[in-house]
Amino acid sequence: MKFMVNWSISHEQWLPIMEMFSGMTPEQRADVGDDVKMIGRWHDTNSRTGVAIMETTDVTALNRYLGHWTPFLDLNVAPVLEDEETATLFKGILADHGA
Repeated sequence: MKFMVNWSISHEQWLPIMEMFSGMTPEQRADVGDDVKMIGRWHDTNSRTGVAIMETTDVTALNRYLGHWTPFLDLNVAPVLEDEETATLFKGILADHGA
């Protein structure tokens, strides 16, 4: 299952996060733990926010990775669907409503 992770960084945490993240190697930034795949991560540095799409069948593994960042970031996590998955879902919902 894919998850969208949105984050925001408070003004007080901004400089420490910049220092921590920029000091990591590319390998460290890519390491999201076992059983989790990072599809992509994007940063809006002006608003101190960002989004990542991650994939896993193990929500505990995802939460373990995110737990590394929760002391510094406010996180919102939601399951998301791709286009074909969404179209299939919508067809089922419409059928449930007799449409």
